[in-house]
Amino acid sequence: MECNLRPESFERITNSNLAKKFIDEQVELVRKQVGDKKVLLALSGGVDSSVVAGLLIKAIGKQLVCVHVNHGLLRKGEPEQVVEVFGKQLNANLVYVDASERFLSKLNGVTDPETKRKIIGGEFIRVFEEEARKLEGIEFLAQGTIYPDILESDGVKAHHNVGGLPEDLQFELVEPVRLLYKDEVRVVGKELGLPDEMVFRQPFPGPGLGVRCLGAITRDRLEALRESDAILREEFKNSGLAGKVWQYFTVVPDFKSTGVRDGKRSFDWPVIIRAVNTVDAMSATIETIDWAILQKITDRILKEVPMINRVLYDMTPKPPATIEWE
Repeated sequence: MECNLRPESFERITNSNLAKKFIDEQVELVRKQVGDKKVLLALSGGVDSSVVAGLLIKAIGKQLVCVHVNHGLLRKGEPEQVVEVFGKQLNANLVYVDASERFLSKLNGVTDPETKRKIIGGEFIRVFEEEARKLEGIEFLAQGTIYPDILESDGVKAHHNVGGLPEDLQFELVEPVRLLYKDEVRVVGKELGLPDEMVFRQPFPGPGLGVRCLGAITRDRLEALRESDAILREEFKNSGLAGKVWQYFTVVPDFKSTGVRDGKRSFDWPVIIRAVNTVDAMSATIETIDWAILQKITDRILKEVPMINRVLYDMTPKPPATIEWE
């Protein structure tokens, strides 16, 4: 595990056979490294941590303890999917922590985007630390570090914010996918039998919906964001756009506009749709969406999501805009 650089002889994982070979090799290496000790993993439900979880369950079974922290800022159905896939289907040793009220209370009234990020990241570390201290016999920490993380951080990566754990909880690291690029991680995930919704999950910021519920987060606006995002994802999937567009999501800003609902004047929020394509996330172009699809998404959001009276489409590329709004 001491070598962080990808050898020239490393064969890119592009198909099922190569993925199976990689899995077999990593299973052997993990068993040799861990022995009969326990391994702790912060399981977010993202691609990297999910593939690591699937691989380690295959290697060491119940010796792996997965901790899934629901900070209340996940997309609709994501916590339930983690519990279903890992807790029920894969019979993992899964600790589910619903800390949503704790996070939302800490975020109450906070408007600055960077402050929100720091609160979410810091609170995650504290919750994870609390859960880690409840467990006995943990000597290893698994992380979903992938090769770009190593290249971008000069060999050092604090993945999933776990790098901030106190000194007495500095476990030995287990990083089975550290030499893989994201596309290779997905091939391995498919070979492990993880669901496509998890393996091909689009990029999602660490603070989750916290940076898409603009300004101070409120529970009602967060729920409107979660529901509108679910409608967008469902309609993109139904229309074949899910595999074509790199990232797509909704944003709900902290201001209202006048409208008409049930023949009466209303004062509700807008929803902003953003759909972009990119190669390296340094620049991004806007996806051209068929008008009929946009109209269907708009109609559904206005009918199904309370307190929303406008749907807007963000046409701004990066630069000058960033991909996220906060």
